[in-house]
Amino acid sequence: MARLRRKACIALFLFTLFVFGTMMGLRTLKPFDAFSDFAPGLELLPMTGGKTDRRSVSRGTTASPGQARPAASDTKAMLSNAGPEGTVFYDVHIFYYIWYGNPHMDGKYIHWDHILVPHWDPKIASSYPRGRHMPPEDIGSSFYPELSPYSSRDPDVLESHMEQIGASAAGVLILSWYPPGLADDNGEPAEDLVPAVLEAAYRHNLKVAFHIQPYRGRNDQSVHDNIKYIIDRYGDHGAFYKFTSRTGRSLPLFYIYDSYLTPPESWAEFLTPTGSHSVRGSAYDSVFIALIVEERHKQDILAAGFDGMYTYFASNGFSFGASHQNWKATKAFCDGHNLLFIPSVGPGYIDTSIRPWNNHNTRNRVNGRYYEMGLQAALNVRPEVVTITSFNEWHEGTQIERAMPKKTVTRVYLDYQPHGPDHYLELTRRWVEQFNKEKEQWLI
Repeated sequence: MARLRRKACIALFLFTLFVFGTMMGLRTLKPFDAFSDFAPGLELLPMTGGKTDRRSVSRGTTASPGQARPAASDTKAMLSNAGPEGTVFYDVHIFYYIWYGNPHMDGKYIHWDHILVPHWDPKIASSYPRGRHMPPEDIGSSFYPELSPYSSRDPDVLESHMEQIGASAAGVLILSWYPPGLADDNGEPAEDLVPAVLEAAYRHNLKVAFHIQPYRGRNDQSVHDNIKYIIDRYGDHGAFYKFTSRTGRSLPLFYIYDSYLTPPESWAEFLTPTGSHSVRGSAYDSVFIALIVEERHKQDILAAGFDGMYTYFASNGFSFGASHQNWKATKAFCDGHNLLFIPSVGPGYIDTSIRPWNNHNTRNRVNGRYYEMGLQAALNVRPEVVTITSFNEWHEGTQIERAMPKKTVTRVYLDYQPHGPDHYLELTRRWVEQFNKEKEQWLI
């Protein structure tokens, strides 16, 4: 009898463990209603309209060196799917980072050796480790890149990245950008890499949009100067992305990260026709997309004169903007005010390799099901453009770039198994193609 009781207890324990493990694995399939006190990727402080350019282009039609470069404006084209990697679609944009370095190309590791960011509350910070990562075995990511800890300056890496982005069917990469001489707190200036990125993108029939990052002293006037610099320097390049509006105008499109840090009345001086240094109607007029984090940002974005809003974050539920359940209402608001709503979808989220205290924002990939849930949520609101977070933001575990299994003496990295390294590229292509099929029906 005692033996039977022991067996029953063991069986009950194992069953309970199975149920608990299953619930933990699937917890990410439901959005949180609460607003997290920390938005992944934001500053380390508490949180204090047009018809899309929806053409596809075959990736096997790049002009040879002797042919004329196509105009920067994206003319309408539906070419045969003859390229080895298939068609890319310019209404799917993917966030791309060029802040990585290694000793071979840069004399040292950059970003792969990311610091362990302390929590802003000293009491909480004291419970977590400090220091920095020590590549190549120990990097600032929960996953390990198939290309190893690479340098963004490596031409072979750039070529591989463009090939992978093309394989995903995303047609526009959104380049994280700082003005010349400036960088994020953990990086080095990389603006000089932009021409190489444009050239590599051009070879793969991809386009490049710019993601203006926050920097010390950024305001409406400095961003005005940034836009002028970018358009003057890169606006005529064949890979420079332009968005075609309902009226047929073809304009550059810029994403402004952490736009809420500047008051809407200041942005209005730059983005409304009556502003003191307005770009509207000038050679620098563009489509400007703001970041929505809190619900009140909808009205701020409208008052500021932006042309639309995007959500960026891949952690469903951590903020109003990034919560799938709020997208329908946000899209309706944008439709009512002639604004673009651009939802951002990611394959998962885990940044505990650099923010060890931020486990509550982790979103498990569940072998791709989390990603598919987000992609379906985006399609449900019928957006004109969808953004993917991200191609290679390895610190936050949102990358769809190829990853590989890796085990060291001190670490076991996450990977895409039981699927191969191309799993998220393939998933993206399947959903991008579905998105464009559905769009053709919406617009009939």
